[in-house]
Amino acid sequence: MSTSTTHFSGYGLGLRKEHYGDFLETSVPVDFVEVISENFMVAGGQPRHILRQVRERHPVALHGVSMSIGTAEGLDVDYLRRLKALVDEIEPLFVSDHLSWSRSAGFNAHDLLPVPYTDEALDVVCANIHQAQEALGRTLLLENPSSYLAFAGASMSEWEFIAAMARRTGCELLLDVNNVFVSASNHGFDAQAFLDAIPAERVRQVHLAGHSQGRGVLIDSHDSPVCSGVWALYAQVIAKLGPVATMIERDDDIPPLGELLQELSMARALGAQR
Repeated sequence: MSTSTTHFSGYGLGLRKEHYGDFLETSVPVDFVEVISENFMVAGGQPRHILRQVRERHPVALHGVSMSIGTAEGLDVDYLRRLKALVDEIEPLFVSDHLSWSRSAGFNAHDLLPVPYTDEALDVVCANIHQAQEALGRTLLLENPSSYLAFAGASMSEWEFIAAMARRTGCELLLDVNNVFVSASNHGFDAQAFLDAIPAERVRQVHLAGHSQGRGVLIDSHDSPVCSGVWALYAQVIAKLGPVATMIERDDDIPPLGELLQELSMARALGAQR
């Protein structure tokens, strides 16, 4: 039986190995940190003792990239067992993953592949969310991914799919504002329509990140600062949602910690204006 997450409003950063020393040796002005779950779940992964030390200083959110919530054959039971062990040890603020799939039988794409927005796919996703929440004993947050193609047979929009998913499973949402911006640009939909349609009361966390220009599409690359368009969209988001946990993601071309803290101060300033 899952239990709803607590309402937590604060500002955080993704914990990356380049900044371990900063977080262990200095007082970093963040309200929480987020880590990639899989980095601390596998043999030879990033050292669990570092995470335990950081957890003594800051609340931690666990963010997964390979649960494969859209996979047709059900979730990997061993994966859920290892994630549950990490959850029990760290007692995180949130446990999240993506509305995507990456695994089918023996194939693993190591990427966040899109889910078709159909009734059949909704049934699969909801069954997998129920499985995950039952195994973890807590409510899961699902993130809207960035997308670069659309399925011709889709019977609903992304935001209609997300709203139905949350309603049927009781899951909560991680709203990635950069992904809304990227997908809206790539597919030509109105980002405001997305924000107006998702169930605001289910959003527990917000991601902000940078993107890059690809061939005819924007790429959710997490290798640059948050752009002005995403900041403007975030201002609309917090006006709608009110106080909600917000963090900056940076996964490549990682700058000194001070630069990320400056970005985080922009989020704080926008939050203070609402």
